[in-house]
Amino acid sequence: MISELLSRCSGITKIFGIEIKRSITIAKDTSQYGEEDLIKRLLETLQERSDSDFVLDIGASNGIEASNTYPLFRKGSRGLAVEPDGNKFSILAEMYKNFKVTLFRGYATPENIINILKASNSPKEPIFMSFDIDSYDYFVFESLLEEYRPSLICIEINEKIPPPLKFGVLYSPYHQYMGDHFYGMSISALADLCIKYNYDIIHLNYNNAFLITHEKNMMQSLTPEEAYRVGYKEKSDRKQKFPWNGNMEALQTMTPEEGMKFIDDFFKKYAGKYFLSV
Repeated sequence: MISELLSRCSGITKIFGIEIKRSITIAKDTSQYGEEDLIKRLLETLQERSDSDFVLDIGASNGIEASNTYPLFRKGSRGLAVEPDGNKFSILAEMYKNFKVTLFRGYATPENIINILKASNSPKEPIFMSFDIDSYDYFVFESLLEEYRPSLICIEINEKIPPPLKFGVLYSPYHQYMGDHFYGMSISALADLCIKYNYDIIHLNYNNAFLITHEKNMMQSLTPEEAYRVGYKEKSDRKQKFPWNGNMEALQTMTPEEGMKFIDDFFKKYAGKYFLSV
């Protein structure tokens, strides 16, 4: 572990009148489950075929913990980081004050995501995007891909919901994530967007799916079933890493029809707020 003592806030944090002085420990690998090395290797190949080093982080948290982008920004990549939580944003602004990163405090929605990217002068084909907003991910992601085409994407899925179930939280401006299992989209729902926008699924690391534009992909493309089986279901340590998923583990052995009924019962209080199909 490498300890770095942070200095007083400056730049964007002064807009909010905030000054914070605190210590934070930065891991050598700041990614959630060891994604950093894979991202590094993939970008090394993509940079030979890309004119951009611009990086997007949609759902940046505090910029350090479970961050796929901190190592890239620290090394000088330009980019955009989006985070709605005030406490996390304060740390993010402090940590990134000397980086070439535009910060946006607010929720990314299907209605504003394009304007956020345009305001940050993001190129139409940024080299990398990390995407994790714990809500109506499907619809924000779909809106973003209508005009922007990141070469490499790491996007969180709802890993509890196996193929072929297509699940996603519907967009509502009143939605709030309650810290439970009701968030995001399943890998099969993500696969539909990959087909629509010509992306290949190349890897799943527990709950983080990796996508590459089809025209730049030099690796084997995976079906959602293949990616899920290798990247989550058959991981020997997944129950240790995700013990909170135990109350949805039964989905792994159910038929699609049984799975749909299970999810409808499990998310009864969220009826009408998600889509679900096979």
